[in-house]
Amino acid sequence: MKVNTMDIRPTQQTLGARIYGVDLAQPLSDAQTQTIIQTLGQYGVVSFADQKLSAQHLRDFSARFGELEINVANAYQEPGMPEVMILSNMVEDGKPLGIADAGQDWHTDMSYSRMIAFANVLYGIKIPHRDGKPLGNTAFCNMHAAYDALSDEWKHKLAGKTATHDFSKFWDMMRREKGSTRPPLTDAQKAAKPPVSQPVVMQHPITGKPVLYVNPGYAMRINELPQETSDEWLDFLFKHQLQTQFQYQHLWQEGDVLMWDNMGTVHNAVADYKPHEHRFIKRCQVMATKFFHADGTRRDGHVGAHA
Repeated sequence: MKVNTMDIRPTQQTLGARIYGVDLAQPLSDAQTQTIIQTLGQYGVVSFADQKLSAQHLRDFSARFGELEINVANAYQEPGMPEVMILSNMVEDGKPLGIADAGQDWHTDMSYSRMIAFANVLYGIKIPHRDGKPLGNTAFCNMHAAYDALSDEWKHKLAGKTATHDFSKFWDMMRREKGSTRPPLTDAQKAAKPPVSQPVVMQHPITGKPVLYVNPGYAMRINELPQETSDEWLDFLFKHQLQTQFQYQHLWQEGDVLMWDNMGTVHNAVADYKPHEHRFIKRCQVMATKFFHADGTRRDGHVGAHA
């Protein structure tokens, strides 16, 4: 369908739409911005083909959707522009050019923060290929569909439950990966991101519908349950949400801008490329400041804040 000169083409899968007819190097109108937000709510993942962006363009586009995060643990940032992170396996003069994001396992960015993430915005500058097929694709699962597929019994059990999310869980897990160059978190970094509680089921602020808001990367414990019971419930929920029927994979092309809704999806960077198969992506993280106040209450005044 065509809206505000943008041609929106759904993938016809559980997630995903491709948007044509917009140059992201040019300022968006308010109407275009709102259309993209609504499209993200509906399809979870959107992509824009054949973009030619500077780091400034990427930052300015991303900032249309909320305040941008400066990651406490990331040393690989655009010079003079800390909101723009560099994801890459490339090395120059013996030094990594970016942080490698592949093989991170399933997670939801910033579920460990008081102010959660709304959207990731990634710009693919160099994409590895093998036998004519792209590598390092980004996989997603649909948390609207995962919640809808729960039994009524599980929906009842999860109502009103909260879970603790911890930044350290994922970071330490990644440090254990073979070949990881991640240093341990410093005390200051841990203090900047203490564990937080989030609802297990969140009312999505765009769709108004419930989504399953736990993920294997950061969710540690369901707070209202004994540890053993919590472990059993989380094990079930993690397996449930990652079923093939909820999955979608974005196949990268150079020049793609990929954007996804962190509130309605979980994601995973596919680690199927080797060190000599070079990947270089720039990334901005958009916080959910358009939807939530700093104290976690919703800006629309509805009940169902994320914290």
